[in-house]
Amino acid sequence: MTVLATSAGRLSAHAKARAAGYLVEIFTDWKPAAARWGTFAPPTAFQNPQWYEAWYAAFADTDGVSPVIAFITDAATGEPAALLPLIRRRQGSIRTIEFADLDLTDYNAPLLGSAAPRDAAAARAFWRDLRAALRKLPGGADLIRLRKVAPDLDGWPNPLSLLDRAAACPVNGNLVTTGDDYDAWRHTLERTVRKELERSWRVFTRDPATSFTIAADSDEALRILATTEAQQGSRMQSLGVNFILNDENCAAFYRSLVRNGVASGYAIVSALTVGEEVAATLLGVRNGSRYVMIRISNAGDKWSNCSPGRLIIERTMAALHKQGVREFDFSIGNYAYKRRFGVKRLPLLDISAALSWRGLPHALRDRTAQELRRYPKLATYLKRALGKPPSREES
Repeated sequence: MTVLATSAGRLSAHAKARAAGYLVEIFTDWKPAAARWGTFAPPTAFQNPQWYEAWYAAFADTDGVSPVIAFITDAATGEPAALLPLIRRRQGSIRTIEFADLDLTDYNAPLLGSAAPRDAAAARAFWRDLRAALRKLPGGADLIRLRKVAPDLDGWPNPLSLLDRAAACPVNGNLVTTGDDYDAWRHTLERTVRKELERSWRVFTRDPATSFTIAADSDEALRILATTEAQQGSRMQSLGVNFILNDENCAAFYRSLVRNGVASGYAIVSALTVGEEVAATLLGVRNGSRYVMIRISNAGDKWSNCSPGRLIIERTMAALHKQGVREFDFSIGNYAYKRRFGVKRLPLLDISAALSWRGLPHALRDRTAQELRRYPKLATYLKRALGKPPSREES
């Protein structure tokens, strides 16, 4: 483990300017950083320590990736301000600071402590001192690029969202809030959607061997996950899509997440089965009353007449509602099946800045792309002009 401590910025004598300076310590190992932080109150399911323990275990030693976990305190009082689970990733000659993500963590955010910035001035000081610390990393860093940043953290503004550099992210979350009456929520769905779900369930349950289950232990959950891997892999191969979730490191991450998360109720694995055959699977993670879906699969054409993907979602929602879940997060990706469930889009943010002269062109390109998103019609026109294919999500 390596720890680098740096303090930047002068402290103000004004009582309210408590965040005029921050001490930034950089850890290169998740476990001591998590132990130093102590009690976790994850603002989303993706900031659960079990998520990061599995993530860093799977990816910390991969080529070009090194952990850079920022533990930030108020320089005057020593109170904890934030814990940022970051990595440094080398891509060619550029060394980029990112969240621990690699396209697996849907919502990125810091863990916040009692000294977290609560206004724009404090957030600027926080950002200044973090960048100063990252520039001093052994081996250097050229660019900080934070993507899919959640702007709201349990009712508090994410300090990163208060920065002038924060701009709209091209992807968004998708949330359904059911309230206490699940049947009343179902009746808010379009009539055609509701009737199709009912018809699909009748067709599926014609076979007396059909059942819905939520895995009760890690062994059962891992068996279902193996089916998820096979079904998703087959589906993506048939579509000619470059599928990464079954590669060695991703597979290790999900298996660790399931193996260690089912007993605590954090990882939830559900399935529709017919005897020994698995028709559909769903993997999600839970944070209090919110459940987030992260992997879904089905057996393909054999069960297409009863829409097993939509059925596994609805059956899982109904079961978890009885256990106190009230918010069902369909995560990123604006696919048509999510719209049928009446999701509300949740905005996310992107933030980037140069840390060295090498990072300047990349930060400028990021800024240009962010500005272009303010004009969606122009962005669509330029994509077509450049020959980029349309997104599969909207179909």
